[in-house]
Amino acid sequence: MTLLSTGRNRSRFRFRRTVAGLGAGALAASLAALTLAPGVSTASSHREAPLIAGDPRADNTDVYAFTSPDNPDTVTLVASWIPFEEPNGGPNFYAFADDARYNIKIDNDGDGRPDVTYTWKFTNHVRDAANQFLYNTGVVTTLTDPDLNFSQTYDLTVTDSHKNVQTLLHNAPAAPSRVGPASMPNYASLFSQAIRPLPGGGQTFAGQSDDPFFADLRVFDLLYGGDLSERGLDTLGGYNVNTLAIQVPKQVLALKGNASRNPVVGIWSTTDRRGADVTRDGRPGKDSWRQVSRLGNPLVNEVVVPLRYKDAFNTLSPDQDRTVQPVVDKVLDPILPKLIQQIYGIPAPATPRNDLFEIYLTGICAACGPIVADLNAQRLNADAPVNRIVPAEELRLNMSIPPTAVPNRLGVLAGDLAGFPNGRRLADDVIDISLQAMEGAAQTGVLVPELADGDKVDTNDHGFGASFPYVPLPNTNP
Repeated sequence: MTLLSTGRNRSRFRFRRTVAGLGAGALAASLAALTLAPGVSTASSHREAPLIAGDPRADNTDVYAFTSPDNPDTVTLVASWIPFEEPNGGPNFYAFADDARYNIKIDNDGDGRPDVTYTWKFTNHVRDAANQFLYNTGVVTTLTDPDLNFSQTYDLTVTDSHKNVQTLLHNAPAAPSRVGPASMPNYASLFSQAIRPLPGGGQTFAGQSDDPFFADLRVFDLLYGGDLSERGLDTLGGYNVNTLAIQVPKQVLALKGNASRNPVVGIWSTTDRRGADVTRDGRPGKDSWRQVSRLGNPLVNEVVVPLRYKDAFNTLSPDQDRTVQPVVDKVLDPILPKLIQQIYGIPAPATPRNDLFEIYLTGICAACGPIVADLNAQRLNADAPVNRIVPAEELRLNMSIPPTAVPNRLGVLAGDLAGFPNGRRLADDVIDISLQAMEGAAQTGVLVPELADGDKVDTNDHGFGASFPYVPLPNTNP
């Protein structure tokens, strides 16, 4: 998540080591009012917050946003749920929750609130619940095959900043879990059948896929136990997730519908579940939807937010982030560099880390912080109301930057401006990029040589597709 002065970009981007003060932008607030009662699941990513481990169908694992490489007039947004799905995990396999809402949200004016929200709501269908235990009773060749005993459909809606809701799809079919070669000998056909066109242009997909995230998560074992030779195993290899993807014209997401004047958008995903409101006199109120999972930039809640605040953080809207001072403090003075210094002796960069504040909370622009470059802050939108822009944790994408012909896995770190942290492509190596960001590469302009190899997992265990939805087919055991 850094800008590194390398090669052809050395003259374009300059770096300064001085950092500006935060000022009064971050408001202190009590976390007590945000903490949820036991039994309510919150947080996101791969089991990285305490309560979400008990509710995997609400656990959002990753979010991706990029200009579509084969259709550069559009943007593709991808989000996944349910970590560590075992292949052939029957007899019930893996379904989206039918009592939850899955959202991908877009902020185009920088106020931390959604201006465009895509929402998927699923319905379960069982052909024979009384006399069958099987997911399918024969070979499945289509999404409406009578041998598919369990299936799901969904409604897809889009909501604007004024809460106006439009239904884009009704009862659209989701791809089933991949049962195995005997039941689904041509799963690629079922996968393709789940790609659905959208009114007004674009397309969407819902179903199971290979987990596109790649990393050696043994990093959480005391940073590989102090031995950097103990790296290189893709912990997510062979596992599946449930994935939602949507591809839409850029103007649909842009402020005032003008992607030329206003190319920068912020993206995050959430999961909602119903919870009971309680009136002031203590009586039960009307059931309402509550946010229980949230994810924007990768690894924020895993390695930036302290354990005490993980669950509460994921109930917030990004426009509230600046009011939670304990979390802001950990952006400015992060834990991970201190651990790296303690275990490996690599000096932690000086604080306050205003470079990370810029990367995570404002987007990168010359007027935003110590990184002297204009990349992906909503402040760069010509029609943005500058007085309403607030620090907010979002995955920001500058839609005007075209796809790279030969993408570099280190993204902006290697001068590839179409990559992370300018959005996030499926093949971006966010573990390696984030390690270098934490070690101050955006301030120094050079990689930390001891961490140059990162986790030594540089690619996914399966290649990515050349067309929408780009994610690989789910894994299966023969």
